[in-house]
Amino acid sequence: MDKRLEPLFTPWRIGSCEIKNRIVLTSMGGTDLFGWMEKNHFDKAGARFIYEVAKNNAGLVLPGCQPVYNPMLGQWLHKNDKMYRDLAGWLPEFHKTGAKLFVQLTAGFGRSFTVSAMMETLYTNPLLRKLSKPVMDLDKITASASPAPNRWSDKIPSRELTKAEIHEFVMAFAYSAQKLQAAGVDGVEIHAVHEGYLLDQFTLPYVNQRTDEYGGSLENRYRFATDIVRAIKRLCGKDFPVSLRYSVVSKTKGFRQGALPGEDYEEVGRTMEESEQAVRLLEEAGYDMLNCDNGTYDAWYWAHPPIYMPENCNLADVEHIKQFTSLPVVPAGRLDPFVAADAIRDGKIDGAGFARQFLADPEWVTKLIEDRADDIRPCILCHNGCFNMCHYQGVPNDQSLSDSLGLARCAVNAEMMQWDKHFIKPAKTPKRVHIVGGGIGGMEAARVLKLRGHEPVIYEKSGRLGGTFIPASAESYKGKLRELLQWYLRQMDKLGIEVNLNTEIDDIRLFGDEPVIVATGAVPRFLGNVPGFEKTVEACEYLNKEKEVGETVAVIGGGLTGCEIAYELALTGHKPLIVEMKNDLVAQTGVCLANSSYLREWFALNEVPVYLNATLQEVQNGAIVVKQDGETLTLPCDSVISSAGYIPNPLARGGKNVILVGDCKKVGNLRSVIWGAYEAAMKI
Repeated sequence: MDKRLEPLFTPWRIGSCEIKNRIVLTSMGGTDLFGWMEKNHFDKAGARFIYEVAKNNAGLVLPGCQPVYNPMLGQWLHKNDKMYRDLAGWLPEFHKTGAKLFVQLTAGFGRSFTVSAMMETLYTNPLLRKLSKPVMDLDKITASASPAPNRWSDKIPSRELTKAEIHEFVMAFAYSAQKLQAAGVDGVEIHAVHEGYLLDQFTLPYVNQRTDEYGGSLENRYRFATDIVRAIKRLCGKDFPVSLRYSVVSKTKGFRQGALPGEDYEEVGRTMEESEQAVRLLEEAGYDMLNCDNGTYDAWYWAHPPIYMPENCNLADVEHIKQFTSLPVVPAGRLDPFVAADAIRDGKIDGAGFARQFLADPEWVTKLIEDRADDIRPCILCHNGCFNMCHYQGVPNDQSLSDSLGLARCAVNAEMMQWDKHFIKPAKTPKRVHIVGGGIGGMEAARVLKLRGHEPVIYEKSGRLGGTFIPASAESYKGKLRELLQWYLRQMDKLGIEVNLNTEIDDIRLFGDEPVIVATGAVPRFLGNVPGFEKTVEACEYLNKEKEVGETVAVIGGGLTGCEIAYELALTGHKPLIVEMKNDLVAQTGVCLANSSYLREWFALNEVPVYLNATLQEVQNGAIVVKQDGETLTLPCDSVISSAGYIPNPLARGGKNVILVGDCKKVGNLRSVIWGAYEAAMKI
């Protein structure tokens, strides 16, 4: 192990509990021990994930946040004794790993509850609202500190939580903690004065307008959170550790308005000055640790950093707040383990929080210890598999039901939390399998085939593996994507997979009866009805540096790819403008709001011209002509980049021995490519 990492592997204490090292798995929805958005029960899938992380050298493990009042079916967590008995039966095996387990308890979402179109229908239709109440009581689930707009929808406002409801929540935390303690859990974490969830909404001045003992002064606004820890300590004893998930600064300008890194703005939530006082108040109330980041659902990219956010984005604020409390503090958010180790060595923090990297590779800490960092499959911060709640103009959470119920899956790791259908099953009859196309889909198929015992052979017409993922990972800020590409190349080498570069296959009949996987990707959409369109630079041509662009660049297409290109253009000194036919940027399913809101707000802050509801009419020399809301506009520019989408480009369709994977079957994203390739390789 690199000596610089040694501070991460020293013991520390949270109250009376000694932790073997400083690696902390922070909570993620979907990794719960008692189920997620379903009837409460001991969840074997969540337990399997937690155990995998623990046996791979994490010191402190926190499962996904567990609502003390379940949004589905209205169950109180402390009223199901069987699942606590099941947990007690499992914990001895968990504790053999040497890790400690804190279960995170939450009061819920309040105005941050992710509302879908179906929920809007249930709420706005009086009959459906009444009929659905026993299953999903949206009036109770979305209640907040004060009447407030929902983060996702204007159709389901949040009412004020009553004092009786607050007191019921407080005791529910205490009863649940008591049962967890009796089951053998090492501690609990209260979620949260963090991320703009319900408890945090009481602390935030822009949400909490109450005039009773839960509003107004700092002490009153934090009373809900302090009442909870005091109630837990009364029932469980002062030595039972209680951590708090805590956002140091809200980074919020208003409802649905975040503050970007480096932005000069007026804070409407928790300022650093208030935070310095709040941590003292929370420590005095009885909390034993602060598990920290920044942000709210209105500034979601701080708590769920996309790839555009800087590394270690929350670290400096956590280091600062440690000066105002004697409690151990743990930062999270794009944290680099080497940087974290340095901060621990210098006494600036006490532990290091990591989450989604464990989804991409549960063994990543073990691999660091064993000097196998090159074997770590990296998280690329896409949120496509784990947390793809997406939102755009006029549409609430546009997420499939399967994704809503299946959080904590992973775009780059098809097996994660899908072990029932994605697992390596040895082939009964090993075969030679021909793979046409050496992009990510082709390499994933080859990897899985080889692990099953088959003999895959890749044919790639270009001189290198990677396909369209090479330009997709080319922007300056996409280092994690380039790491993933290198991981795949290393797997091809380690597994000894035969690769034929500069080999174009134009007829799969030459493979006879042997199975074939076609992974030839997609081709750019050419807008032949637009005069002058041939003058445009295709997105991949720009990203591969095959064609240069001038200073002012019009980007045609404001989906994720077009916006990321415009972002890169701006970062590298160009002056982009974006033309999008829809009424919002990144108006597409599968892109997490944390990612899309960053881009939208960054373009607004940096005054990048955006033309919505606009269609390209003509490409001229030195300008483009667009029609926006019936008006024709001529926009001067030096170059035009086309990001108008892609069309599947299969070498062949059909045939009993031919399987199409990735974009040549249906244009999607990296998740659909990797999961589809995995499934294709399992069929052979």
